[in-house]
Amino acid sequence: MKITTFNPLIVSQNADDIISLFEELGFEKRHTPFIDTGDRKVIRTRMKDANGFYVDISKVESIPRDMTAVRMNVDNFQEAYDLLTAHGFRKAPGIEEVDLKTARALLMIAPSGFAIEVIEHIKD
Repeated sequence: MKITTFNPLIVSQNADDIISLFEELGFEKRHTPFIDTGDRKVIRTRMKDANGFYVDISKVESIPRDMTAVRMNVDNFQEAYDLLTAHGFRKAPGIEEVDLKTARALLMIAPSGFAIEVIEHIKD
């Protein structure tokens, strides 16, 4: 398994306020995809600063409070999932796996409480 991206991810109902803060810190919006899995709608904003640092901010209406996680893009979702599961990670409560034509993703929680969102972008 190869990690292709590794950066902070903030999940919040109040993403617009967080995006504004990061803009004041010098980050610029790169792109803002909308993900609709039917039962969950997510607006994800990817931001980058002049030093090359990235942060992702996801607007999720159903989350009860803000959550900070690590976004980890990989070239093999199943391999990453199996590795994290072997270390005690579990699917985040109330969050279902995203399985679309273009991506597969799941937010996983470590036994100690920190979170990693595993994402594999599927290319044709």
